[in-house]
Amino acid sequence: MNDPKHPSQADIEKAVGLGDTTRPTAPGLSRRWVAGGLAVLVALVGWFWVGGDSTPQYRTGVVTQGDMTITVTATGTLKPVNQVDVGAEISGLINEVFVTFNDLIAKGDPIARLDTDQLEARVVQAEASLVSARAGLAEAEATAREAKARRDRVANLAKRQALSQQELEIAEATYARSAAAVSNAQAQVTLAEATLKIDKSNLEKAIIRSPIDGIILDRKIEPGQTVASSFQTPVLFTLAEDLRRMHLHVDVDEADVGQVKTGQDAAFTVDAYPDRTFTALVQSVRNAPRTVQGVVTYEAVLEVNNDDLALRPGMTATSEITVERISNALSVPNGALRFTPPLAETDTAPSEETLAANSVLWVLAAGRPQAVAVDTGASDGRRTVIAPGAIEAGREVLLDVLTPLRR
Repeated sequence: MNDPKHPSQADIEKAVGLGDTTRPTAPGLSRRWVAGGLAVLVALVGWFWVGGDSTPQYRTGVVTQGDMTITVTATGTLKPVNQVDVGAEISGLINEVFVTFNDLIAKGDPIARLDTDQLEARVVQAEASLVSARAGLAEAEATAREAKARRDRVANLAKRQALSQQELEIAEATYARSAAAVSNAQAQVTLAEATLKIDKSNLEKAIIRSPIDGIILDRKIEPGQTVASSFQTPVLFTLAEDLRRMHLHVDVDEADVGQVKTGQDAAFTVDAYPDRTFTALVQSVRNAPRTVQGVVTYEAVLEVNNDDLALRPGMTATSEITVERISNALSVPNGALRFTPPLAETDTAPSEETLAANSVLWVLAAGRPQAVAVDTGASDGRRTVIAPGAIEAGREVLLDVLTPLRR
């Protein structure tokens, strides 16, 4: 039986002029029949495809149940646990450099030496000044003793009225001046000692030594260069402590920072080893905000084990911090929570109670979309946890419309 909605082969042939091949026609009339028949054919085929099937097609996802890991993604840079910039505290000419890039050094090892000729001469001069100051002190002390003895004799004679009061006053004034000269000589000795100490310290500073155990990351000086430290200490070397332990400093978005806590596990990758994943541990989350182009982030510091020394300072890393692990979680694709079908494709609009729910999923019921209210939880960026009860595992949920309904 032919479907009245669908034209039969005989109808199509008749419409385009193929049903009766015995009837003679003029050439012009034949062309008009063919053109008209093609137009009718196109119209019939369009009617068949548009009006013949009114069922829309949907892209669907599946409700699954299983363990989920919730992570926060952040990018940052690898840095040594302790990095030190070493410079010269005094000005001078660099005579020798004892280390180069990647050299391992111990605390106190010499790494460079400045020219010491002038510094040694200043030490000799300071030592001579100290000897002179001490001699002046000894002379002042002797003079003071002499003045004190004379004053005492004059005082005794004055008591017996053998000398005048004026002579007593002169003796006392002479003693006072000698005591002051002793104090001045003592100050000169102290000054000479301080000058000698400074000159000896400068002589020692001419040999630049490593302040830590570590490795030479950068060297910015060569023998023969002049170092001027008048206003600011110039950086000559950059040192890092043991690179087998490093820190990864990452910027966490303000929307995610509330989930990141000290002690959480993390994993990260670097461009140098695209097929390798490294592990880390959150050490701290700093409170100081960083704002770049209106985006607020907070710095988190991750501890990294680098026993094989594969990682290098300055590498850019993309990390995933595990903030939550959920066992036996019921979850749906995130796209299902964003989908809303056109109202024409549903039998009735969802109730106000359904729309007021935490979230809404759409499922097919009797070929029509039907709303299901659900409570949502954490998301891993691809799937979102939902509370059990409203929908069961294995049920298909709607994600998108592939073939919209035609009226």
